[in-house]
Amino acid sequence: MKGTRLGTLLATLGGLTLFVGTAAAQPSTTAELINQLNDRLLYIGVPITLLVEVILIYTVLNFKDADEAKPTRENRRLEITWTVATAIILLFVGVASYGVLAHEDVTYTGDEIAPNESDVHVQADAYQWNWEMNYPEENVSALTAGDVELAQADGVEGPVIVLPADRDVYISVTSQDVIHALHVPDMGLKQDAVPGQTNTIKTHTLDTGVYQGYCAEYCGVAHSQMYFSVVVVPQDDYQSFLSNQNATSANASA
Repeated sequence: MKGTRLGTLLATLGGLTLFVGTAAAQPSTTAELINQLNDRLLYIGVPITLLVEVILIYTVLNFKDADEAKPTRENRRLEITWTVATAIILLFVGVASYGVLAHEDVTYTGDEIAPNESDVHVQADAYQWNWEMNYPEENVSALTAGDVELAQADGVEGPVIVLPADRDVYISVTSQDVIHALHVPDMGLKQDAVPGQTNTIKTHTLDTGVYQGYCAEYCGVAHSQMYFSVVVVPQDDYQSFLSNQNATSANASA
């Protein structure tokens, strides 16, 4: 009976490992790095969880009928083993985490923005309760949700940042009034928007698609309405977008 219960529990816990891994295509290098780190930590966390649960269940089943507790005995080999094992696990977690957190596509600390002609620079200005998005180098503003024929997708909300696939992207984030935060969960992007300060995040787009972003810092009564969208398109479509926006601006000023 004990063996049956223990076997059932182990089978259930073992099923957790089926959820480890991110097989789907990643929209950006930032999301790819973060998800890969999450996978590595799960590879460590799931076996530890299984081991602890096995010991716990074994202890409960084996000693539940004992009349009185037996005194513990010193076991130096066991103490040395779990101390060394813990040190190895912490070292692995530290090295793996540092390798991701130190990557410029996760924590960008550079001063130079868009150093190459093929790179894209977007300026995101937050205010209560919307976003002003533009491309300083191209002198082009972001689209609105009603103009996104280029995306050909449903569910696009708020200002729309159009980005080319397979390009380095720099997003400079600031605020015109209170603290906001730019957040695109699927792309692994998040940065505070602080008044009087510009914070820059960098990523490299990989997969085309439409990704929803929003303000992740409570900023007032209409905070929940601060949506925007990121549309990643092929390079040719991105060039068409820039040409159309430049033509629209020229006609408006004529």
